[in-house]
Order: sequence, then C-alpha cells, then structure tokens
Amino acid sequence: MLTKFETKSNRVKGLSFHCKRPWILASLHSGVIQLWDYRMGTLIDRFDEHDGPVRGVHFHKSQPLFVSGGDDYKIKVWNYKLHRCLFTLLGHLDYIRTVQFHHEYPWIVSASDDQTIRIWNWQSRTCITVLTGHNHYVMCASFHPKEDLVVSASLDQTVRVWDIGALRKKTVSPADDILRLSQMNSDLFGGVDVVVKYVLEGHDRGVNWASFHPTLPLIVSGADDRQAKLWRMNDTKAWEVDTLRGHVNNVSCVMFHAKQDIIVSNSEDKSIRIWDATKRTGIQTFRREHDRFWILAAHPEMNLLAAGHDSGMIVFKLERERPAFCVSGDTMFYAKDRFLRFFEFSSHKELQVIPIRRPGPASLNQGPRTLSYSPTENAVLICSDVDGGSYELYIMPKDSFGRGDTALEAKRGSGGSAVFIARNRFAVLDKSSNQVVTKSLKNDVVKKSPLPIATDAIFYAGTGNLLCRAEDRVVIFDLQQRIVLGELQTPFVKYVVWSNDMETVALLSKHTIVITSKKLVHQCTLHETIRVKSGAWDENGVFIYTTLNHIKYCLPNGDSGIIRTLDVPIYVTKVSGNTIFCLDRDGKNKAIVIDATEYIFKLSLMSKRYDYVMNMIRSSQLVGQAIIAYLQQKGFPEVALHFVKDERTRFNLALESGSIQTAVASAKEIDEKDHWYRLGVEALRQGNAGIVEYAYQRTKNFERLSFLYLITGNMEKLSKMLRIAEVKNDVMGQFHNALYLGDVRERVKILESAGHLPLAYITASVHGLHDVAERLAADLGDDVPSLPEGKVPSLLIPPAPVLCSGDWPLLNVTRGIFDGGLENRARGVADEEEEGGEGDWGEDLDMADVENIDNGDIAAVLEDGEVGEENEEEGGWDLEDLELPPEEITPRASVNSRFTDFVAPTPGMSVSQIWIQRSSLAAEHAAAGNFGAAMQLLNRQLGIKNFTPLRSMFLDLHAGSHTFLRGLSSAPVISVAVERGWNESASPNVRSPPALVFNLSQLDEKVRLAYKATSGGKFTDALGLFLGILHCLPLIVVESRREVDDVKDLIRIGREYVLGLKMELRRKDMKDEPVRQQELAAYFTHCNLQIVHLRLALISAMLACYKAKNLATAANFARRLLETNPNIESHVKNARQVLQAAERNMVDAAELNYDFRNPFVVCGATFVPIYRGSKEVLCPYCGAHFVPAQEGRLCTVCELATVGADASGLLHLNLFYGQKTLSRCLLAAAVAYVP
Repeated sequence: MLTKFETKSNRVKGLSFHCKRPWILASLHSGVIQLWDYRMGTLIDRFDEHDGPVRGVHFHKSQPLFVSGGDDYKIKVWNYKLHRCLFTLLGHLDYIRTVQFHHEYPWIVSASDDQTIRIWNWQSRTCITVLTGHNHYVMCASFHPKEDLVVSASLDQTVRVWDIGALRKKTVSPADDILRLSQMNSDLFGGVDVVVKYVLEGHDRGVNWASFHPTLPLIVSGADDRQAKLWRMNDTKAWEVDTLRGHVNNVSCVMFHAKQDIIVSNSEDKSIRIWDATKRTGIQTFRREHDRFWILAAHPEMNLLAAGHDSGMIVFKLERERPAFCVSGDTMFYAKDRFLRFFEFSSHKELQVIPIRRPGPASLNQGPRTLSYSPTENAVLICSDVDGGSYELYIMPKDSFGRGDTALEAKRGSGGSAVFIARNRFAVLDKSSNQVVTKSLKNDVVKKSPLPIATDAIFYAGTGNLLCRAEDRVVIFDLQQRIVLGELQTPFVKYVVWSNDMETVALLSKHTIVITSKKLVHQCTLHETIRVKSGAWDENGVFIYTTLNHIKYCLPNGDSGIIRTLDVPIYVTKVSGNTIFCLDRDGKNKAIVIDATEYIFKLSLMSKRYDYVMNMIRSSQLVGQAIIAYLQQKGFPEVALHFVKDERTRFNLALESGSIQTAVASAKEIDEKDHWYRLGVEALRQGNAGIVEYAYQRTKNFERLSFLYLITGNMEKLSKMLRIAEVKNDVMGQFHNALYLGDVRERVKILESAGHLPLAYITASVHGLHDVAERLAADLGDDVPSLPEGKVPSLLIPPAPVLCSGDWPLLNVTRGIFDGGLENRARGVADEEEEGGEGDWGEDLDMADVENIDNGDIAAVLEDGEVGEENEEEGGWDLEDLELPPEEITPRASVNSRFTDFVAPTPGMSVSQIWIQRSSLAAEHAAAGNFGAAMQLLNRQLGIKNFTPLRSMFLDLHAGSHTFLRGLSSAPVISVAVERGWNESASPNVRSPPALVFNLSQLDEKVRLAYKATSGGKFTDALGLFLGILHCLPLIVVESRREVDDVKDLIRIGREYVLGLKMELRRKDMKDEPVRQQELAAYFTHCNLQIVHLRLALISAMLACYKAKNLATAANFARRLLETNPNIESHVKNARQVLQAAERNMVDAAELNYDFRNPFVVCGATFVPIYRGSKEVLCPYCGAHFVPAQEGRLCTVCELATVGADASGLLHLNLFYGQKTLSRCLLAAAVAYVP
C-alpha cells in the first residue's frame, strides 16, 4: 500500500472521490462532512447541518453537487461552490445508510434502516419510486455504472438486484403516441416501475455491502459471516461463483478495482485485504493496530482508493505507476506491460524490443522499479522488488529491434539496486553486508567493495563511481580507489538526475529538490508543497521538473517558476528545446511543447547575456507582475520599466532605477502630493535641483523650496520667497526667509510688526542698527531689556553654499549594456519630455493659487516700488519669476546628460551589510548594529533567551567598531567602519571583519581579579566578576585552537565558581537552618575550584560539620584537606584534631542530604545533589546541571540560556574573509562543549 494522504478525525462512515478534481468527501460519525484536497493535504471546507452521524455521501459526476444521508432521516443535496445545502429530501423513516447519484439521470438512490430503497429525482425534488422487499435494514444500494440495474444488500442475509428499466422509460419522454398510451395505461392500472430481477442468497449473516463490477456481469458482496462472495449474473439468473475467506470479523465494505482484476475488502478486524478476482485468492493484507475499517471508495478514473476507519481515513494506491525507464542520448528504453520497449526522440519511433518477466497480480508492487542501460554492449538491467529485491540482465542482439517476440534468457540475481558503472561492468547492492558487488556481463563476481555508509540504494555517478543513498545523506563513492569523493546531508532521495555533461546532479526527494555539483557541493535547494515526480535537464543547464500538477523550472541560482499546469501527473524523460518528452502513468510517450521564454529570459539575465535580454524585450510578449517583481528583486528595475504600463508601478520602478525623467512623466499623470514628494526626495539625492524645485512647486511646499534656494545659493529667489510669505501673512515663513538671507533689518521689521518689541530691540542692538534700536527703546520706555555683559555678539548669517545654483555634479560612470540598448526606447519618453518642457515650469504655481488671496490683492499688499515694477512687467507675481535660468534646468539638458554623459550611481553596500552577509558570529552582527540577528544567532546556537545582561556589550561592540569623522560644518557626521587587522597595503575592495572591543586577554585579567576577590572572602564582588566573564564569552572571537581550549576552560571556571559562590552566599543567609548550611558547605567542596580555594571551602565545611556534631562528615572533609598538602600549619593542625575527635565517635548528629561516596553534580537552581545515573538536564551554554523540573527555565548559573534548550552550537570556522583568517577558530567550539 502506498499511502498518499491520511487524516485524523472522528469515525469516517462515508467516502466519495470527485471524478476530476483532487478532492474527497468524508462523512463522519460526528455529523460533519469534510471536503479534503488529498493532493495538497488541506481541508477545503466542512458542512455540518446533519443531526447525528452521516453514513452516506456522494459527488455528482458533472454538477458542483454532492448528496449526503444521515441518522436524522434526511437526504441533503449540497452545492460545494455556494458552500451550502440546496434542499432536503424527506421520506425515509429510519437511518439512511448510503446515497448515490445516477451517472446519467437526475436520480439519487438511497438505502435506509426502514427496510426500503428510494429513488429520488433531485431536479423535481420528489421521490419517484420506493423499492420494498427487504425485511431488515438495507445497508447499501447503488446504481449499475452502465445498465438499468440497482444492487442492494440487507441484514436479511440477501443481496437483491433490481431492474429499473421501466422507471427509465417512464421518466424519459416516450418517442411515439403508442408508447405514451401504454405508459398512461400502466399508470392507471398500477404498473410496476421497478422489479426484483435476482435475489442472491448464500451469506449466513447480514450483508453489509454489495457492488457491481464496472464492466463485467459480476457482483461482490461482504457480510457479517466474515466472508466476501463473488456472484455472476446473466439475463435470466444469477449464481454464486466463489467465496473469499480470510477476514476474522464482519466485512464492512467490498468492491472491484476499477483498473485491475482485483477485489478490495475491508473489515472490522482492522484490515484491508486485496484478492485476485480471477484466482479468488488473497494477495495482500494491510492492517491497522487500533482502528476498525468501515467504508471503501475507488476513484472513478485514477488508480486511487480510500478507506475510512475509526480515527480518520487514508487515500492510497496499491501499486507504483511510475514506469521504469532509462535515457541514453537520443534513445530511451522503458518497461511497459510485459515488454521492454524502445523510443527514439528525434523520429518519435517506438518499438517493442523483448518480452520481460512480469509478476502476476499475486504479487502487487513487484513490477520493474529501475532500469539501467549500457549502450556499447546493448545490455539492460531491470530491478524489481521480486523476492525481496532482484535484478535481471538482458543482453539484446542488435537485430532484435522491432520484432519484440524473441524471448531472451535473463541472467538473474538478488540485490535491491543494480546499475551499470562501466561498459561491461555493473554494480549490485548487497544490503545485508552493506557492500557493492561488481559483476561482469556473464553475471560473475569481479570484486566486492564495502560501502562507507549504511546504504539502501545506489545510483550511477560517472564511470566507476556510485552515488550511495542513506536515510539522511548521499555520498559519491569511487569503487576503484574506495574513497568518498563527496558527501551531502539531504532529505530521503528518491530519484537522481544527472545533467548531460555530468557536471551537475539533481537529487529529488518527496517534497525537495537539491541541486549539487558532481562532487556533491551544494548549489541550491527547492522546497515544494506537493510531491515532486520527475525531472530532466535542458541544454541550457536549467532543470525542468514536474510535480503532481505542474511543470516547473529551476535555474542554477535556485530561482524557480511554473511553466504550465498538468491535468494528470507525467514523468519527464528528456527536454529538447521547447519540447518536453514524457511518459504518462499508462506508459505512453508524449511530447509537450512549452513556452520557455520566461526561464530563458531569467537565465540570460543571470548569466549577463544582455543581448538576448534585449532581443526578448523587443520581440516577446513577456509581461506580468511576476516578471516585473523578479527584475526588481534582481536589481534590474530599469529593464522592468519597459514591461509596465501602469503609471504608479512605472513611477516606483523609475525612482528605483534612478530614471528621473520617467518618474517626472509618471508623476504628472498621477498628480498626487505623495508622488511629487517622493520625486523631490529622489531628485535631491541625485542632485537634480531643477526637478526638486519643480516637485516642491507642484506641491506648494514653500518651506522646502526656501531651504532648497538656501543650499543652492539662489538668493534672488529666496528674496521672492520672503515676499510670498509676506503676501500669505506667514510670519514664521517671513522670519525664516529673512534668516536664510541674512537680512537683519528685515528680521527686526518682522519682529516689530509681530509685536515682539523686546526681541526686535535686542536684534537691532546686537547687530549695530543703533538708529532702529533707539526708536524701539523709545517705544518700550521703561521695559527696555538689558543686554548680557561680557558677551561678544557674532553675526548670525547662513554659510555660503558649496555650489551656487544649477544641478550638482554627477558621478561619471561607464554606461551599462542596457543603457545603450534601451536608449532608443527611452528616447521616445525623452522626446515627449522635451516637448512638454519648453513651456513654463512654474505656471502651475501662479501666485493666484496662494491661499485665500486674489491676484488683485497682491499688488495692494506689495507697495514697495521695486515690487510694483515687477508686477507691471510680469503681471501680478506669477511664479514664472521663480524659474531657474533655462540653460540650467531645462528638461532637455537633464535628459541629454542622462543618456550621453552619466547616469545616477546606484548606492553600494555598506561595510556593516558586508559584515552581516559574511558572518555567522553574533559578535560581528552586534558590531554591525544588527542586534536582532545577533540575538537570533545566540538563541539558535546557545539557547540564550535573556539578553538584558548583554545589552551594554552589544552597544560597546557597535560603538567600538565604528569611528566618526566631521567634514563640513553643515554636513552630517560620517560613520567609518573599523576593521580588524587593517593595514595600508590592504585592498580597498576587500573587507575585513569588524574590530571587536572584547578579547581573551581582557578576560584573563578579569579572572585574576575574581580569584583575588574569592581569596579575600569578597564573594559578592567575585560572583559579579565571574558572571561578567560568562556574559562576555559568547561575544569573543578567538584566533587559534589553543585559544579555543582557553575559552573552554573559562566557561568551566566561570560555571564552577558562580555555582559555588551562589551556594556560599545562600549559606550565609540561612542562619536558622544549620542542616541546610552544612549541606551547602559540603556541596561547595565538590565544585571544581583552584586548590587554594578548595582548601578554604574544605576548612569551612569541616568546621561547620564539627560544630554541629556531624563528626563522620567532618572527618571526610579533614582527610580531603590533608590530601591537598596545605602549607599553613594551623590548617593541618585543625584537620588532625577533627580526625582524632571523629575516630573516637564516628557518627553524625543530624542526617544530611550528602553522600560523598556516590559521585554527584549539584543542581544550579535548587542546590541539591544529582547522583550518577539520575535524570538531569543541562544548560546549552554554560553546561550547568539541573534537575528535570527546571527544564525550560532560565539558567540560574549563567543567567542567559534556557535550561534544556535545543542549541546547535556556534560555527567553528568563518570561511568568508580570505586565506588569512581561514583558520580562525571561534568560540563555538567551546560553547558546543559539554563538560
């Protein structure tokens, strides 16, 4: 059984396959009907209007309908598109067991426990006939697939076949008057629509199921007598043919297979049995441990079955449908039916070569599985599962092609896998001894080679090489040298497809495709949600593969896409140009023509064959959001621009590609404030001051316009902005413009007119305008503000701009291939811009648009003579005055410069981004400022979840790897990355890893201070220092293997001292618990401490136990102390005295939870011993031990990681920064260490 889909639910009582879509209905004992997509494995919908169990369900063949019948005596007809019940048919008086649509007429047949069968017209929603005759529950009823018959099974131990021919004639309108008259007579005088044709008796107990054969006059039935019976019928009678015995409990359901001569039955004995319909013998049995089976369903068109049981359902196949084939150049050999066949791709010629042995139905799933061909010797190896795995070797004479009737004697042998590895040698896998046997064409053993991994299949991998598959990996094995050439961890590999040049291989798993080189160097991995079926390489190096419902492609860089959808699965054999050759499930050769434009376009873009890209842009109809998004993602927005008609998308792409003129054209079409604002930002980035000004004018953004004129040094237009602010009565705008202009008198005037006389006075006094200051002082009287003494005033005036007016200089760059190629297409846009650009850029910002002020009022407001002249000349302050000089900002100049001299440079990648891309070290991510990724790395690699102690270190790392330079006073500060190991001879294009502020030498000094604090009894200070060491270690990068060992030692030292010091501090707090005090003192002596600190711990524990009269335990500490050879005489004397006292009375006054004879470690949270052999969990970072109850909590020793978390450990090497640092050994080696 090949299980394709499985669900977990309440007991499944009814099943029905959709004939076209990959759907199955399951009706449950809970009253719910589920609609599943068994191909995707998803629940599409659920229907739950029935009251109580739903025992029968059935899809309509052509309409979007299904019918259901349940224990609520109701038959419901549903529309699955509308997601609702259309109507309910009432009439049955007891549980409804089965329901079924007729394949042609608008009928439903239903069987019920009320001992009747009813046929309904679902269009008129009426019952058209009731079939009575059974005298017990009717368990099932179904229409014949072709004839006017109904079969029913009942607990009255009979199977009945009903003739509904008269009902059909009555329902279908009669063709002539005589027939219509006879029909009227039968209606008047009680004619019978349905008659019982046969009553089949033979079962000893109630019959649960009966069903017709799809084509032959056969019926099969299953009953509570644990038997399935086969019946044959003709026009006049029906009789029992045979009985199928084997089930050990009630047979629930039984049916014929749609495509094979087999019968499938299931039972309450928790088994599904497969029977040979011809020989009437059992073939195979599938069992479940706990679930009784209730129902079976067969797909009307595909080789699929479904079975419902107590806890769900399964969809399964009985046999593999993938034909065994082997492609060699322009030819293919494949197995079909009982023959080996030959197909030539170029001529589409198909020949039958030789007959091959094929097992009969008595052995399911034992047809040819794989096929291997040696073209020079014209030999074929066919592998199958016969006898637990065997092969057959056929050597074909050249003249046998086309005849196909010459039976050759095959050389046979046992082996799960066999492939040709040379012209006249083939390899056979011997699973029992895990070795490969190399054989000659005479089937003689040449040599045996043990395999490097536990192999369950072998594949060809070049002459003399094998690709060996294990459960979770593959290796390339050289049989001659007996060495492994490559190894790769993969999901379970089902098929291996080599490229034509044998340089690349695709490893196909159930839902994964892994592309690697010939030495198994990983290139890319693709994940599919539905099953991968086959694949082949085309001549461009693109892998074309199929899933259950798509043909797809995979580019060498891992990009993939859909070529077309499939109605039924196919198996790709060869790809030639835009033609895919394939085999279907019936073994028929097909050629499918595909449109390869999309993947050839992407491949050309990837391989930088821009001439192909240009041709395709000009000639093909390659459009769509997917292509646009792809081009955008791959950094070619300027190419995507030529596929797009939508103005908003064009605008976004134009901004992204720096095509400012296209963006202007799109912004005009869209004419929204947000788009003009974004255009202004991009134009400012490019230094195109003219378009910045235009964008600000369109949005009437006077503040930004003023600032633009300030930084471009356009004082004339800045003066006019001051007048506009005055016209608008915008006091702050006036003041800002005056400030930008450095016009002190104007500022004083504005402050005075706004009523801020003290500020006006101070401004005039400071800037030396004494006449104005005196006048203002007179107005202020006694309220004249005093100026600060001892201060030297300075003139507040804006700095001179670096470049006055005009566009800023753009970087000269070499034009790319696309710039030239697309110039003609783009010039059309440019020409349009030229035509539109000759007019007045400022006309949209006519002063008439200034809010709430009419044109006529402006002249009245501006009484200044000079302004009046301007008004006369130019007609009421039109913003034509705000135009930059035409030679500086005309669109023509910008356009031509764009296409002839230079283009806007694309921003490069920041050093921080390079650090992030090239490193898997948390410290380097933190140095780059990518704190989130650093935390994710530490969590994944060390199980760290508490990052509060690391916060300041992250900030120090980031600050320490950057320095800051100040350029111009008006420019922002420049951040410069500080790299580790930089020197003057280093290439500017090669980036080194970041400089880190933490290193091992700093920690050595910390350890020394911590030891000193411990010796001095400053336990709190020492604890803080040791915790600081543990917190710093995850962010240390080391340079050598010796330093890795040093880091391991530091983790161990930190862990032991933190644990010991925490216990000692806890002990000092427990004055009222002498027993617990002694225990903690005893545990402290089992921490791995320096000898001087161990002596102090032993003395402390010895004295505590001696004072509490626990002499035996105190004597143990005294002996351990003397074994350390203490150099202080008083310590030796005390120890000996304790031993003498204990020898006189070797007892303990109180029992301690401490057994020094039994090795133990101390739990870091509860401070209790965990004796050897007891369950424990570890901290993934510091390796501290904990009792199982602490799993999932924060480690109380390092205060960083989660106890028992699944952590991978950090990487050992970073390979990205060149040979110099290739051997950098990282902390990971230490962190992965568990003591």
